[in-house]
Amino acid sequence: MKDKKNIKDLVLRYLIFLVGLFIASIGVAFSTKAELGTSPVSSVPYSVSLVNHLFSFGGWINVLSITQIIIQVIVLKFKCNYVEIAIQTVLAFVYGYLTNLSCYLLSGINLYSYPAKFTFMILSCIILAFGIWIQFKGNVAMLPGEAMNRAISSVTKFSYEAMKIFFDILYIIISAIICFVAFHKLLGVREGSIIAALLVGTIIKFYNMIFDKIASAKCPEPNPDTL
Repeated sequence: MKDKKNIKDLVLRYLIFLVGLFIASIGVAFSTKAELGTSPVSSVPYSVSLVNHLFSFGGWINVLSITQIIIQVIVLKFKCNYVEIAIQTVLAFVYGYLTNLSCYLLSGINLYSYPAKFTFMILSCIILAFGIWIQFKGNVAMLPGEAMNRAISSVTKFSYEAMKIFFDILYIIISAIICFVAFHKLLGVREGSIIAALLVGTIIKFYNMIFDKIASAKCPEPNPDTL
C-alpha cells in the first residue's frame, strides 16, 4: 500500500515538473517573439537556428542538452547516476519539442513597436520564472544545463551560483559572436537576455514568498494560549 502511494506521489511530481517545462517553454517562445534576446541558456540554440536550418530551435536545444550531458559525464569521470542521466536525456528532448510547440502556438503573433516587444519580453520573464518555479515544486529532476552546473560545481568546489553566472555569461558571449559573424548584428542575444538573467531569479524568489505566505495562512501556527 505504501509502495503504491509512493508511486502515485512520484507520478504526480513528474506531472508537475512536465507542466513546469511546458510553461517555461511558453516563456521562451514569448522571448523569441519579442526579438529582444532570449534567456542566456536559450540564446545559443536560438542563434544557431537562425544560421543553420538543419534543426529547428527546439532541435538545437536538444543538441545543446546532449552536449551538456556529455560534459557532465566527463566531468564526473563517468561516476554518475546513469538513471538520472537517462531521465535528463528524455526530459531534455521533451523540453525541445515543447519549445517548438510553444513557438508554433505563437506563430501568428507579429510585434512591430518596441513597447510591444518590451512588454512581451517582460511577460516572457514572468512566464519562464513561473515554469521554473513549478519545476522546483515537482522536485524530481534537473535539466541538463542545471545538472552540468551542479556537476562542475561539485568537482571544482566553486559555488553552484557562481557556475550558473559563468555559463550564462558564456552563452551570451557565444550567441553574440554567432550573430555578429553571421548577420553583423545582435539577434539571439540583446538587452532582453541581460534583463532575463537578472530578473528571472528575482521573480522566482517572489513566487516563493507568495507561496510561503499562502501556505502559512492556510496552516497557522498554534496559539500557545489555547493549548
